[in-house]
Amino acid sequence: MKRRRRTEILINGSRTLVEQLAQTITDNYRVKAIQEPEHGLVMMKVRETSKKSLFYLGEALVTECKVQVEEVIGMGIVIGDQKDFAYKLAIIDAAFEAQLAETDEWIKLLESEEEKVLQARRLEEQSILKTKVQFETMDVS
Repeated sequence: MKRRRRTEILINGSRTLVEQLAQTITDNYRVKAIQEPEHGLVMMKVRETSKKSLFYLGEALVTECKVQVEEVIGMGIVIGDQKDFAYKLAIIDAAFEAQLAETDEWIKLLESEEEKVLQARRLEEQSILKTKVQFETMDVS
């Protein structure tokens, strides 16, 4: 599973799952903070829909962290002031990058969580579509 997909699942899914996975690693391995969770600003790039051109919408506050597990560095970046969450994401990322034995079981958990996230999105979209106004064009003779 690629890093981007894994991170999206962890960010959009259950925080309990993130805590469990990170705790598994901290219980069994030495975790060294390379960069303590700290705030930063990143430019938000957006694609304009009509011309398909890119532009920068503005800056977003992020919290980023880097940790080392088994000589491998992991990184956690999340929007907003979420130091603990960024730290846990970095631990999970380092575990995957180090290809620790625990991560083999995590793939199934992440895929299950991804399905829950997608189902929640579908339900939200359905509730939004119920309020959508249907405009019909009139034939003028």
